[in-house]
Amino acid sequence: MDSKAKEKIEKIIYDRKRAHKFFVENSRVYKSFVEMEERTFSKGHLDKKSKELIALGISIHKNCESCMEWHMKQALDSGATKEQILEAIEVGMEMGGGPATVSSRFALQVLEHYTNQD
Repeated sequence: MDSKAKEKIEKIIYDRKRAHKFFVENSRVYKSFVEMEERTFSKGHLDKKSKELIALGISIHKNCESCMEWHMKQALDSGATKEQILEAIEVGMEMGGGPATVSSRFALQVLEHYTNQD
């Protein structure tokens, strides 16, 4: 991975953590969103890993780079393999058509960031 891609991912992580801290301290609406997210991704009929893989595919379809970074990390932390992540990326590509193949390139950089740390 080139240094520019690594810097972009690290900036997304930094910005997300900074904004999260601010909003948790200052926004009741954001706190409600975080509670909804926690409930959504808790184990139910689907386990957390499956839900994170679904969210990763949707993130690619929507071209949300911050979402891709977050759900990639959550999927990996939930035990997803590179092969499972690749299939989720492929589902996002299929659902989004040609533009989603561009998004999938960023998703691959994030996967590389988390699995090939220096």
